[in-house]
Order: sequence, then C-alpha cells, then structure tokens
Amino acid sequence: MVIRVAQVGTGNAGMLTLRQLIQDARFELVAVGVSTPAKVGVDAGELARIDVETGVRAVGSLDEVIATSPDCVVYCAMGDTRPVEATNDVRALLEAGIDVVGSAPGTLQFPWGTMPQKVIDKVETSARAGGASVYITGVDPGWASDLVPLALASTCQRIEQITCYELADYATYDGAEVMFDLMGFGHRLDSTPMLFLPGVLGLAWGTAIRMMATAIGIEVDEIVEFWEAEPAPETYEIAAGTIEKGTIAALHFSISGMVDGHPAIVVEHVTRTRDDLRPDWARPSSGGGAYRVEITGEPSYVVDIVPSSEHGDHNHAAIVAACGRIVNAIPDVIAADPGIRTTLDLPLPTGRGTYVAPS
Repeated sequence: MVIRVAQVGTGNAGMLTLRQLIQDARFELVAVGVSTPAKVGVDAGELARIDVETGVRAVGSLDEVIATSPDCVVYCAMGDTRPVEATNDVRALLEAGIDVVGSAPGTLQFPWGTMPQKVIDKVETSARAGGASVYITGVDPGWASDLVPLALASTCQRIEQITCYELADYATYDGAEVMFDLMGFGHRLDSTPMLFLPGVLGLAWGTAIRMMATAIGIEVDEIVEFWEAEPAPETYEIAAGTIEKGTIAALHFSISGMVDGHPAIVVEHVTRTRDDLRPDWARPSSGGGAYRVEITGEPSYVVDIVPSSEHGDHNHAAIVAACGRIVNAIPDVIAADPGIRTTLDLPLPTGRGTYVAPS
C-alpha cells in the first residue's frame, strides 16, 4: 500500500528527502511545508531541484500540512537553533495522529539522560494521545554514530572503547547558519561559539553516546567536553561565506562518555575549511571527508567510511545518507508502537524498496 507522506522543511536535508519522496514509488507526496515566504506556492519538484511537476505546492503553515492527513511527516526544519519550536511542531503532528521521521530536533534521537524528563514526558504524552511515533536521526549524531558502530560492536567478544570520528573539510558546505552561528567559523579566536558553550556538546552528542552505551549494556557516569580552534592564516572564501584572517578556520572537538573514569564511548570531530590546516589533527583516509569507527577490544576495528555522490562531494553524500536513512525508516516507524522510537527499537534496516536497475 502506498504511504501518504508530507515534507516539512526544504533546506539542505529537506530538499533531499523531498527528492526521494517524489521519486520513490512507495510514497505519495500530499503536502510540503516551508518557512520561507518566497517558497510558498512553489511546486515540490522545483523545491527538490528535479525536473518534475508534482502538482503539490508548498504551504506556509504546519496546520495546512496537518489538514492533508498524511500517514507520516518527514520533518527537516531547522532544529539546532530552534529546539523548542521543533519539539512543539513534532508534538502537534503526533497529537494529530501523524507519525514523524526526520532530522530535528536532534535530542529526540535518544533523549533519555540528555533532554529534561518533563519534555520527554510531554512528547510521549502527545504520541500516546495521537497513537503515533517519532524517529529522529542524522549523520552524526545519526547513522555514523549508532547504526555503523553498533553493527561492528555486534561482532565483538570484548569492548573497551568505541570512538566515532567525523573528519571533514567543510569548505563546500553552504549551511551558513550552522557554520557561522552554531560552530563559530569566522568568529574571533577568543570567542566561544554556541556549540561550545558549557553543556551544548553534551546535549548535542549525548544522544549518540548514551544510545551506544545502552546498546552495549553500560551506563555513562558523566560526559566530558573538549574543543580547540585554529585561526585562518589569511582571508579566504568558502561556500558559506568569508573566513577572515585570524578567525576560526578549523575545529577539533570531542565528547567522551565516561565509565569509572575511563572514556568508554567517544565522539570526535575534526572540521577544517582548508585542507592544509592543522596537519597534526586526524585526517580522512580518502578525499575530503570520512567517518571513522574505532573499536578497541576483541577483535579491534578501524573502519573508514568515505561517502560519495554523483550529485556532489563528501558533504553532500553524507547528508544524502542521512536522508536515505530517514525516508527508508518510514514503514518501520509507522508499524512501531506509539512513542519516541530509536535505532535500538527499529528492525535492522536493509534498504528494502530502493533497488533501481542501472540505465
């Protein structure tokens, strides 16, 4: 049976999930919600940047999306800088009896121990009221820090530490709000970007750390945060804007889940805007970006995943992977019991329904 779906948000991620919803025969697109006035009334095919006239034109409010009665909404509106609003949107959809998959709010990936319990309770109450479920994922936190490391962990006889890395050149990433407002690129070296205010890293990646810990049967005592920045040696342009000389041009940060004083679960990022910056920091194994999983145990692993795409570089390919995971989860989320669902709850994903014969 074809699943009636709606899309909310058509940015870097939403455009790609929308593209699959239009082209995937498992789904019927019934609505697209946008927040930019100029996009209201635009056909979904144009918003997805594909040469298809769908007849579905974007609307400017969540109520209009709800009125189309979709089975599921793919929610990819910005959540990093508007977590309260994103959570309230998800609650409204759940209360209307609509299942939700998406990329925001990120704390719903695995909220226990990270999100305030009163907020978790409100989301669960909304889900029960509507008989609906919600599943949130992404890149990292997302498939690179739950699905992949846990698949490897399932083969181990002993695990001492799991470390997940994102090693990427962000020069081609055009998300200015994330790059400048959240991560602080282009800001003074003595400033503290929003992402590195005390507790924010733990809030953002605590979901992945606590999910991995729960999966292997341990409990994290505390989360330790670390970050350092490298200045630009000169002024230069990146896709998101200008990096002035002396401002933040590369970042190295980590979030460690501690168990009895030992960093048992670690997420580490090295984000450059030029390949020549800080050669002493960890580097991707190939191309401009990679996701590395290291497991110390028996057996031990070092696995580098290098995503690529026929439509863009490593940054684009990683987002495509997250979007594919989101859309492909729709049937399982619809079948799931009402409530907040995580990767630990859903069946092993297989890519069912995505095969296309080569042309």
